[in-house]
Amino acid sequence: MPGIFSMLQTTVLAATDGDQEPTPLINRDELSLYTVPRQAAQYTEPEAGELEQSVANLRKLVEPYTAWCQVTYDKVKPALQTVVDLGHDTYAYSKGHPKDFYPRAVVVGLAGVLGLYHARGSTIKKLIYPTGLMALCASLYYPKEAAAVAKSTGECAYDCAVQSYVAVEKILKP
Repeated sequence: MPGIFSMLQTTVLAATDGDQEPTPLINRDELSLYTVPRQAAQYTEPEAGELEQSVANLRKLVEPYTAWCQVTYDKVKPALQTVVDLGHDTYAYSKGHPKDFYPRAVVVGLAGVLGLYHARGSTIKKLIYPTGLMALCASLYYPKEAAAVAKSTGECAYDCAVQSYVAVEKILKP
């Protein structure tokens, strides 16, 4: 129906300017009823003030550093999440610890002190003896956990050894 009405000619009574004769029949599309006269006013962007210019300059200066911080954060985020999860797990374990947890912790700590006592002199001994004695005591009290840690440590050590071998092989071969 709208298509048919657009083809029909209709009589329109309109005011004319001065001496013009009225046009007898015109199409609806020829009417200037919906045209908007051009306006002389145009929108102009206000000039930036001193504060806005200072903020824009500051943003341009800081942009490389913020990009670097974002990239660094994206790299470090998984490690941070692992540390946070470990902290939550440790807190949950310490809240619901077994009844003989504290005596075992004391024995493991004393093994570390004994290791420090026997490691007089060498720095390497000071690293190996306390750690080894504490790991030995802890593995006696917690054999399942010690087996899991030994397995994951062994896999990690194997991966590091393979990567080191490949790196040395690349260096030595021309």
